[in-house]
Amino acid sequence: MSLRNGPGRVFPLGGIEERHIMRLVPFLTAILVTVTLYMLVFERDALMAFAKAESTTQAAPETPPAADPVGAAIAETATIGVVVLRSQASEIDSAVVLRGQTRAMRQVEVRAETTSTVISEPKRKGSFVKAGDLLCELDPGTRPASLAEARARKAQAESSMPEAEARLDEAKARLKEARINDNAAQKLAQTGYASETRRVATEATVRSAEAGIKAAEAGLETSRASIEAAAAAVDAAQREIGRLTIMAPFQGLLESDTAELGSLLQPGALCATIIQLDPIKVVGFIPETEVNRVQVGALAGAELATGLQVQGRVTFLSRSADETTRTFEVEITVANPELLIRDGQTATIAISSDGAKAHRLPQSALTLNNEGELGVRVVREGNKVGFVPVELVRDTPTGIWVTGLAEQADVIVVGQDFVTEGVTVTPTWREVSE
Repeated sequence: MSLRNGPGRVFPLGGIEERHIMRLVPFLTAILVTVTLYMLVFERDALMAFAKAESTTQAAPETPPAADPVGAAIAETATIGVVVLRSQASEIDSAVVLRGQTRAMRQVEVRAETTSTVISEPKRKGSFVKAGDLLCELDPGTRPASLAEARARKAQAESSMPEAEARLDEAKARLKEARINDNAAQKLAQTGYASETRRVATEATVRSAEAGIKAAEAGLETSRASIEAAAAAVDAAQREIGRLTIMAPFQGLLESDTAELGSLLQPGALCATIIQLDPIKVVGFIPETEVNRVQVGALAGAELATGLQVQGRVTFLSRSADETTRTFEVEITVANPELLIRDGQTATIAISSDGAKAHRLPQSALTLNNEGELGVRVVREGNKVGFVPVELVRDTPTGIWVTGLAEQADVIVVGQDFVTEGVTVTPTWREVSE
């Protein structure tokens, strides 16, 4: 067919129609692909249900199933094939795993308590010191003379004690004599053999003797106070001299050089820093959800960032949570005789806890349901698919340990992402050792 336009000009209509058809083909293809992807992604359950119903309809024979083995074979091959692992629960030690770091058992900054210059040679950092080793020795200056003066004052005060005691004894004797004379004067006055003047004089003598005793007692107390003051001065002078020698409080390593020879130290000035690394602590923080699983005295292990593995026991578990992180501090004491563990190293801590029944599965067996719960899909009675939420206990190179399953469970390990709960599947069994 052609169209004539004037003499000698003919336009073929077939070429125009072919061009229009060629333009529509890409659009139709895109629409078809979009619809197919939508059905596969968003309407997969409905599509599979439709396919299952269609397969059932096509496989349903007009005669009884026993008389049509071909239809039964078609129905059997219409179900989805999966690989199922028959897993048996095992007892595992469900350790509490957390991150932490090493910490020196003790760390002390030894400082001066008096003012003086250093007269001892310094010890270099990294040196090993024992308890009582000399760290810094200071110039005594005039302190020995002050001590000698205090001792002399104490001796002088002690020498005055016998005299004060003798005065008190003399005053007591006078009082006794005065009371005897007063009693005699009182009796004679009553019988008329002594005058009233004598009686009054003896009473005055008694009062005077009593005042003398009080004065003697005061003098004795003054002597005692003088002795105590002198003794305190001696003790202060001795303590001041004792501050001139700065000793190591415990066995450990010097983390810094001791004070240099000739340097002036004032009260509070640093002499040296000592740390104790044997034994050493490994410190971590436990979440409040797992704090009840840890007990003081429990066996614990730690792996340092260097690969060194150590063992110890829990020696402290905080009773008060950190206000910011809501975690509880735990300390593990570890022997470190060779000082291979340093202060501040990162460590992965595992604290033993009560055992639990768990299943070891491939990590790929984990999946999510429509609500976002972590779990596995299992094969139940009638080869129906079910979903069981699980809790991850431990991750090992050979698989993951999970809880939440029954003592024995048939877990789908291949194909679990292509089936949903309630779907009938054709299982292929796999042994645990495979």
